[in-house]
Amino acid sequence: MLALMASLRETLARTRNSIFGRVQALLGQTDITDDTWEELEALLLQADVGAATTAKLLEALKRRAKSEGIVRADALRSALKEELRRLLSPNGADDHAKPRLLEVILVVGVNGSGKTTSIAKLGKRYQAQGRRVLLAACDTFRAAAIDQLQIWGERVGIPVIAGAPNSDPGAVAFDAVQAAFARKCDLLIVDTAGRLHTKHNLMKELEKVRNVLSRAVHEAPHQTLLVIDATNGQNAINQAKGFARAVGVTGVILTKLDGTPKGGVAFAIAGELGIPIRYLGTGEKVDDLEEFNPQAFVDELLSD
Repeated sequence: MLALMASLRETLARTRNSIFGRVQALLGQTDITDDTWEELEALLLQADVGAATTAKLLEALKRRAKSEGIVRADALRSALKEELRRLLSPNGADDHAKPRLLEVILVVGVNGSGKTTSIAKLGKRYQAQGRRVLLAACDTFRAAAIDQLQIWGERVGIPVIAGAPNSDPGAVAFDAVQAAFARKCDLLIVDTAGRLHTKHNLMKELEKVRNVLSRAVHEAPHQTLLVIDATNGQNAINQAKGFARAVGVTGVILTKLDGTPKGGVAFAIAGELGIPIRYLGTGEKVDDLEEFNPQAFVDELLSD
């Protein structure tokens, strides 16, 4: 737990020391004024929390301030932390982990988001839990993508099913399912294309892979994880909406948070998309992937 907190503290350092540090300073030992609300709104927007989510947060805080008689800024900070935790906490139970003969995780995201490395990290994490893992290289449109996944597979000791460049990604997905059953694997993680000639073509290819998996394995894919590069800010939200419409995203892997002072994008993802963040990339090494903890995340940004 201490190692997790240390890696999270390091990952969020730029965000905490810049914009959220200013939120801390704003919500100090003073009375709440109209300027407090205006400055808080400006800071949340600067942090990439997004206009819609910022408006929701301010509305909730003003309602609480009125009903609870909050007049001091430091008390407002406690209320803000509670609202941010609530925003990041998914509704309902996460039932993806119920026992199955073969669990299938579909991983999507634009090229350059850290998708391939996230797949390797995820595979190693599950492997350490005793799972028998297989990877599928279904981004057949880029030879480099196939090579990259195979290299990562060798590093972490997980086999990779791949086809020739420009082969049908649906066929590779089907072959991977058959290989998973033959090798008695209980987890198949499927890489997908992150860029085609048009966004429409990309989404159609992703839908095709998803449909192949659903026909080959009962209720597959059991998770569809979207990898989002935190440094893309609000552009990442627009990307996410497209993927969510095409393949029904069930969770997010948020990467490169250490490379931006605008870590508020995590709140925009939860607020605008309603999709829970499942994992946080905390560095470059293969072990640098942590399950997302909303309370620890908010506490680290706005520590008392």
